[in-house]
Amino acid sequence: MASRHRQHRSVFQFSGLLALGLALSPLAQAEFDACVAGLKTQAIEAGVSESLVTDVMTGMEPRERILQLDRSQPEFTASLADYMGRRVNEQRVEQGRKLLAENRELLEGITRKTGVPPHYLVSFWGMETNFGSYFGQVPIPQALTTLACDQRRSGYFTRELIAALQILDRGDITQDTMKGSWAGAMGHMQFMPSVYLAHAVDADGDGRVDLWNSIPDAMTSAGHFLESMGWQRGERWGREVILPEGFDYHEAQGRNDNQPLSYWRDLGVTDAFGNTLPDVDMKAALLLPSGHEGPAFLVYRNFHIIMGWNQSEFYAMSVGHLADRIAGAGDLQNPPPQHPPLPRDTLMALQEKLQGKGIDAGTPDGIMGPATRAGLREFQRKQGFRADGYPGPETLAHFELEPASD
Repeated sequence: MASRHRQHRSVFQFSGLLALGLALSPLAQAEFDACVAGLKTQAIEAGVSESLVTDVMTGMEPRERILQLDRSQPEFTASLADYMGRRVNEQRVEQGRKLLAENRELLEGITRKTGVPPHYLVSFWGMETNFGSYFGQVPIPQALTTLACDQRRSGYFTRELIAALQILDRGDITQDTMKGSWAGAMGHMQFMPSVYLAHAVDADGDGRVDLWNSIPDAMTSAGHFLESMGWQRGERWGREVILPEGFDYHEAQGRNDNQPLSYWRDLGVTDAFGNTLPDVDMKAALLLPSGHEGPAFLVYRNFHIIMGWNQSEFYAMSVGHLADRIAGAGDLQNPPPQHPPLPRDTLMALQEKLQGKGIDAGTPDGIMGPATRAGLREFQRKQGFRADGYPGPETLAHFELEPASD
């Protein structure tokens, strides 16, 4: 075990060369080859046939572009306006409504079994592959090997690589057709290999699971996965709300601060049309993804289930909003402002400055996560600023940091 850990520490060095667009040095190539050898051993120990491992992994080369994409995921780098605007648009809403009508019998059958409503299943479909129009063309084993030999999330991608090899070993799909996203996601619903093994279903009864060519398999598998994570029957994902004049923004403590709906009602929060929040026994968290100028959302338990699919608040909001639109709802009453996102180096500098003031803002990584929002709220409250947890002009000016330019 110790020798394996030493090996993995050394192979991590290759990723810096790839990220810079440079060819691997002889030493880095040797380190990558050693990583591949270790991955082959782990796959065989996990029960994958040696012949398949040899066939798939022999001659494996890393892909520079995969590491570049891993460092620039839109969930980390885009503003809500840009992220949601690209994913919840009129074309996708209309196509979603059309496909909902065409597949209603199948989808309603899945709902009866899993509790996941049809418009949510179609929303995930639209978000993941634009309703099956693009699955990705990256060979899955090559993508996962590249990421498994990179230090950022080596353990996670090693497990996904072994799962992909197990799928190939059991014969669901051939190596030539196992293609998908740069991160290893596959098929209509972009399942990671481990999710495929645990939750994919042969719904059309042809004797194998095919998430690329069988819509029944893909949709049923999605419903099964969401049900397994605890999808709440009869509940929505969340809703847009209006905050009252003079609202104490420090109340918006993020997605883990779940309060009864009666709590938000007593604070004067209404739905997006000014109506009183429903009198039901549910808890909700208040999110302000674009600060006080943008939309406010109360999110329920199913929002957290959506984040079990993809750990991004922007993603979960977009899935929920697209599902609402497909079901017939209109656009947001208060769309997010068209502010460009802060560059990652500026956000990292802000995180470091907050840390310098003794405020925990998470690891300085240039990513706007829950810890950074909490740190900003704490700082803003102490300064007497509007404590919305958003790096607006007032906060940036205090630290002599420039806002993003258009």
